[in-house]
Amino acid sequence: MNPDERKILNLLGLAQKAGKAASGEFSTERAIKGGLAKMAVISADASGNTKKKFHNMCKWYHVPVIELADKETLGHCLGKADRTTAAVTDEGLAAAILKAAGTEDTRR
Repeated sequence: MNPDERKILNLLGLAQKAGKAASGEFSTERAIKGGLAKMAVISADASGNTKKKFHNMCKWYHVPVIELADKETLGHCLGKADRTTAAVTDEGLAAAILKAAGTEDTRR
């Protein structure tokens, strides 16, 4: 795991502790469609259908999305069981994660 990935996982854990994260497919989808999600994360080992669904949804709702780690690691950093997807609902934390991932925020 590279230092940037570790930083992103730590920021996701911080978002969870602050109550600014939604995880699991249902909660992530609800946050995206409800306009709460500032960015989304999909585990790298998610199924092709799940990746396609969330990439398309994020594109439609103008939510930046990154692929990261595996289900087990993503769940662990959130203090949960395996998680395929997560959304961050805090603008500042989302910006920090996108910066660490080297991804531009395309919503502006």
